[in-house]
Amino acid sequence: MTALVTTLTETMRYRGAIGQWSWVLHRVTGLGVVLFLTLHVIGVAYSVFYPGLWEEEVLIYQHPIFTIGEFVLTACVVYHALNGLRIAILDSRPHLWKFQKQAATYVLLGTIVLLIPTFIIMFGHVLNHYNESPTFVDIPTLINAMLRFAIGIAAAAALAVLASGLYGLIGGNQQDVTVGKGTGSRMERFWWSFMRISGVLIIPLVFGHLAIAHLVQGVFDLNMANATIGGVPIADAGAILANGINNSGTAVEYVAERWNFLIAGVALWRIYDAALLALVTVHGFNGLRYVVTDYTMSSPLMRRAATYLCFIGGVALLVVGVLALLGTIDTTAVQLAEEAKAHFLSVP
Repeated sequence: MTALVTTLTETMRYRGAIGQWSWVLHRVTGLGVVLFLTLHVIGVAYSVFYPGLWEEEVLIYQHPIFTIGEFVLTACVVYHALNGLRIAILDSRPHLWKFQKQAATYVLLGTIVLLIPTFIIMFGHVLNHYNESPTFVDIPTLINAMLRFAIGIAAAAALAVLASGLYGLIGGNQQDVTVGKGTGSRMERFWWSFMRISGVLIIPLVFGHLAIAHLVQGVFDLNMANATIGGVPIADAGAILANGINNSGTAVEYVAERWNFLIAGVALWRIYDAALLALVTVHGFNGLRYVVTDYTMSSPLMRRAATYLCFIGGVALLVVGVLALLGTIDTTAVQLAEEAKAHFLSVP
């Protein structure tokens, strides 16, 4: 906690020097992306395991609060991606670090240039949706939905602290293996390289996903009846779950249309989402490890717990995501989603 307070006070004392603010913004935007990643992966997994629950979650996410969050998230993704690219380039060419101030300025300008047309397009989707007089959930329903995620995070944190405490009782509070010489240092060098390489590889995947889900279509098209599916060409109108049209108007069918679409027998979008899941999850949770361990340096117990929490969260998200990608979404799942949607909208 002392380190966190120091970071905030020193950042303010810096009076806005761009290098310091770039560092802070990179961390803050990264944390925002990890939070969304967790919600998004678990939510999409619901479409396979709990279709009705995913349908309800999508309706909840169409609340104006989450609409604002969509714009904030997009800004976080764009800035974090561009600034990560800056870091990767400068780290691979150390002699260019003398230009880091100019590079940080270019990142901010590039972010603004990209966000202006992006926000205009996204706002158009929002207006189209709101002109249809949609029904929004009330605040208590929204809070109850978020409590599920909060409880899961709290349980993982408690497990991490317990595991750290047991390790301390058995092995003592020895120096962390992540610092010093030997295997720990080699491992950290690997992660240092991984973060930069994966950060570059993630950019086209994430930007492609944003383009399809937020620009070509809006997030409100997820459960719009008879809407086309981005990235899935329209096929035989009599086909089921692979014709490029959301016949049922459910978010479950939207996911099914993408994942069941084949090119030469290959589930292209499942592979795309698998690559995105693997890279973003490992990159995101390792970045989270960097952040939380920085602010728990004074306590071996909490530093270990923070590391364990990131490991538990990353592995759990990968397992859930992979199982969902390997799962099947059939017409029965779509029917369950339709029933859940109808029931949810009928409740006053």
